[in-house]
This record gives sequence, structure tokens and C-alpha cells, in this order.
Amino acid sequence: MSSIKTKTMTNFRWVMCALLFVATTVNYLDRQVLSLTWKDFIAPEFHWTDDNYGTITAVFSIVYAICMLFAGKFVDFMGTKKGYLWAIGVWSAGAVAHALCGWLTVNIEGYASVSEMAAVETGSAAALIIATTSVWLFVAARCILALGEAGNFPAAIKVTAEYFPKKDRAFATSIFNAGASVGALAAPATIPLLAQYFKDAGIGGGWEMAFVIIGGLGFIWMGFWIFLYDQPEKSKHVNSAELTYIQQDDETPAINATEEKSELKIPFLSCFKYRQTWSFITGKFFTDGVWWFYLFWAPAYFSDQYGYKSSSSEAIMLIFTLYAIVTVLSIYGGYLPKLFVEKKSMNPYGGRMLSMLIFAFFPLLALFAQPLGAMSAWWPAIIIGLAGAGHQAWSANLFSTIGDMFPKSSIATITGIGGMAGGVGSFLINKGAGALFTYSDAQGSAFSFLGFDGKEAGYMIIFCICAVAYLLAWVIMKALVPKYRPITE
Repeated sequence: MSSIKTKTMTNFRWVMCALLFVATTVNYLDRQVLSLTWKDFIAPEFHWTDDNYGTITAVFSIVYAICMLFAGKFVDFMGTKKGYLWAIGVWSAGAVAHALCGWLTVNIEGYASVSEMAAVETGSAAALIIATTSVWLFVAARCILALGEAGNFPAAIKVTAEYFPKKDRAFATSIFNAGASVGALAAPATIPLLAQYFKDAGIGGGWEMAFVIIGGLGFIWMGFWIFLYDQPEKSKHVNSAELTYIQQDDETPAINATEEKSELKIPFLSCFKYRQTWSFITGKFFTDGVWWFYLFWAPAYFSDQYGYKSSSSEAIMLIFTLYAIVTVLSIYGGYLPKLFVEKKSMNPYGGRMLSMLIFAFFPLLALFAQPLGAMSAWWPAIIIGLAGAGHQAWSANLFSTIGDMFPKSSIATITGIGGMAGGVGSFLINKGAGALFTYSDAQGSAFSFLGFDGKEAGYMIIFCICAVAYLLAWVIMKALVPKYRPITE
């Protein structure tokens, strides 16, 4: 693009990308508070089993899925600025609401204190009632969290399409999507320590304040968003050179109001008649659950299999290393299709699909996590980190295929539809994992798989499912949309 004066160009689009990165980081921090506190802080108070936790994560996933179906349409209807504000405000309120679950359980069940409730005999009828009541209170809080969090990615993908040309979108998406990894990276280094600090200080069980502090970060982000965001053609921070660069894919240098109105509008139900929609649905359904399984169960895995409490230095270093690998490697995943487009002259969709095929092989490493884990806990941490990096790189490119083929007016809607499919996949794997782990633990040596017994066999089964999901998804996606085919009518 020699005609574009990049030397005088402002770079405000990267400020927007940074805001999306922070929002996504906060999003994943809020999700991680429960996974990092349930096993060692919350479960002893409420007598939870793996199946109880699996139920909570599964309901969160299915509610998230349902909300994702409409979140994109909501963002398109409300507009990016208001839609994003509503989303992060609701999920931050939901995150803070978790802190009330212990107090409510004590009062509903009529105990004098949490300590008295925790002292109830494990496995008794009273313990079952406590577990049931607390689970559904946490489910209610998770539903509020899911309602708000469903808006993050539809809004973020819409902002990316507004502020970046097609060739840069996967890279920009990989940067803000790295917030998921950074959130997961920062979580184990902060959340268990926060919970332990407040527990030692005698402020509840400690985990309550972790929810309050982490949940409050979203309200701070809202202030920055109100003052900084505007559409690029209206933003005082974007000059004409940057606007020309942003809109280089359009037929004219700038889109006027008449052209915006004439842009193709796809009714909600009509979205399902396109193969491109079903391709995105496939990619999300088969792979989102894998990432969420790693996110929700990794702390419990190291606690179960190696005895490392989530607040221990060993657990913190293992989880930190895992997500450090994810964070560093995943960013380069979004840059790879940019090289294919610029150096190999491939169209954006072709470059992304080739990149996704490469990344689909990374999760196969999960097959070795359990066998090598017999030598050291560091092997699963490194292997899951590499598999997770493959997912995040895959995800950045998968999101960008929407902007390649759908009009901007429908991007958030299609993102929401795909997110719904991903939530259903996550529901299946998280509920299935919780039930499987409880069952295999109870069966002990009577339950075996590929040379592993009991709960180890349960983890090996889930790792096998995670390993093959991406290649299966890619094959189906390629069959549905074999080549670049933007929707124009």
C-alpha cells in the first residue's frame, strides 16, 4: 500500500487492542477465581465432590452458550460502546456476587457459622444438603457471570473488525486473545495467595475477598472505555492516514453514512443458511471445551495427582509456567497467517486455514501428559502449556475467519452463535469430566484405561479427547468451506 502515508499515521487502533487485551485478561481472571479456590478453600466448607464442581462449571458453560447466542445480536443492536459496557458491568457484578454464597448457605441451612457447617460429617445427609444448597447458590452467581462474559468476545471481535484491515485482524486478535492466557497466568500467582492471606487474617474463608477484589477490576476498566472508545471515523484520536489504512479493504477510502446503511444486513435466522456459519460453529464446538477444561481443571489436577495445594509455591509455579508458555507462543500464532498473506500471496482465509492446520497438531501432545507425569509434574505443565498455546493460536485465527467472510454488521452475531456452540462443547466436557473423575476415583483399580487406574485413567480419557478434537474440527471446516468465499448476498 504505497499510497498510504504510514509515516504520519496515528496508531490509536493499538490502544483499542490494548483495551481489548485488558478486558479479556479481567474476563479470565474472574473465571479463574473459582477454579483456583474450590479444591482447597471452598470444597472443605461445603463438602463438594468433583461432580459438584463439574455441575457448576457445566451449568456456567451452558448458560454462557445460551447467552452467547444472543450476546452478539445484543452488541450489534446496542452498538459497540454501550454493548461492551453492559457486558463487563454485568459480569463484574456476577463475580463479586460469589462472595455472598457462603453467608447465604449458612443462613439458609441455619448454622451458627461456616466452621460449624464445615464440621458436619462428610458423606452424611446434612453434608449432602449443604453441598446441594451451596452448589445452586454458586450456580446462580455463575449464571450472572456467564450472562455478562458472553458479551466479551462478540464485542471484542467487532472492535477488531472496526479498527483493523483484514490482513492484520488475526494478529490483533491474537494479541487481545492473549489476555485469556495472561489472565490465566496472573490468576495462580495472585488468587490463591489473596485467599490464603484473608483466611489467615480471619476474614471469612479468604476466598470471598478474592472474588470481591478480582471482580472489582472490571468496574475500573469501564471508566477507560467510556472516555477512549469511539468508531474510528468519529474518533478524535484517529487521523485520516490511519483511517485510510483501517479501511483499505473497503471499496472507497471512507464509508459514508449512506454506504453504511446499504451494507448487507443478515437476519438472525438467515445466518444459519450459510456454510461459513456452520464452519465457525464446528470450530468452536469441538475446541472451546478443551481450553475450558484446561482452565477449570488444571489446578485441581495438580492438587489431585501430585498433592500440591493451589496456594503452595509448587502449584503456583506449575500453573504459572503452563500459562507463560501459552501466552508467549500464542501471540505468534496470529502472526503466521500475516506472513502467508504477505509473503506467499495467499488470501486471508487460505492463510488462516493453513495456520490452523499447523496449530491443530499441537494438542496431540496432550496424549503424553499423563504418561510423562509419572516422572515429574513439570511434564504435564509444559505439555498442557504447549497444547493450550496451540488452542489460543487456533482460536485467534478462527475468530478472524468471521471478519474475512461476513459483513461487519453481522460479525458480533456470528461470533455469538459460534460462542454458543463452544459453550455447549464446554458443558459436555466439564460435566462429563466431573462425573468421570468422581466415578473413577470411587472405582479405584477396578477402573482402567491405557494402563492407568482410577482417577488417573479418568484424566487420560479426557486428555485423549482433547488431543484429537482440533484435527477433527479442521477437517469438517475445510469440507464445509474449502476456499475463500465472502458473503455478499
